[in-house]
Amino acid sequence: MFLGILLALSSALAYGASDFIGGVGSRRYSSWQVVLVGQAAGALAMLVAGLTLPGSPAAADFAWALLAGAGSATGSIFLLRGLASGRMGLVAPVSGVGAAVLPVLVGVALGERPSWLVWVGVLVALPGIWLVSRESTSDRSASARRALVDGAVAGVGFGTLFIALAQISEEAGLLPLAANQLVGAILTILTATSLGQRWRPCRGVIGWGSASGLLGASGTLAFMVATGMTSLAVAGVLASLYPAVTVLLAAGVLRERIDLGQRAGIAICTLAVAALALA
Repeated sequence: MFLGILLALSSALAYGASDFIGGVGSRRYSSWQVVLVGQAAGALAMLVAGLTLPGSPAAADFAWALLAGAGSATGSIFLLRGLASGRMGLVAPVSGVGAAVLPVLVGVALGERPSWLVWVGVLVALPGIWLVSRESTSDRSASARRALVDGAVAGVGFGTLFIALAQISEEAGLLPLAANQLVGAILTILTATSLGQRWRPCRGVIGWGSASGLLGASGTLAFMVATGMTSLAVAGVLASLYPAVTVLLAAGVLRERIDLGQRAGIAICTLAVAALALA
């Protein structure tokens, strides 16, 4: 179980770094371009790795991979919409908590019976994820109800990604992950086109998008392996700590200020990780 915890934390590190790089790139280029290039780069990397290290995927593995791709794309799309509404301080924590809660509930429904210490870690982590994801905002013009809906749907999307990845068999290899990334790219193009957004990549976005996408794909791989070594509930909560990584990178690299609530959230998340590790 300890190795599974380390892999789930590695997943959070990779996802958080991916979001940071993608966020910085989105300040210079369209976020749709960054997301599309990232998903395409991840799909290509997983395809090459899957052909080099072939597994034995079944039809069910690809079906779960397609659902994971749909969840990933849905989460990203609604998170972007919430970000554009100017209520990131509401959207981000709702999505982070949603992504953590859904795998716990599904894991229990599938027969997982976490120990009391695991439940303590889970319950401690949720407010920590909320606090570390929050950003103060003075914008009161956007609708809070729409922001809540965006955050909730994004959380369901990311939670679905985690749940579906956990169902892919250990013998499947990496080809299902290539399918996961490819579905995300296709859905991004379709959604951006329907909304009239610019998605065709320019040359400058390739580096930002590729770095973000490769880190995201690494996080996906680490999470999938982690679920084979620990419970879905534990892996899902730990992977949902990725906002803390993004916040810390923004503070260290961009010198952005970490407010008191975020500091408290990071401390709470650290306690949650310790509880899960002891379990």
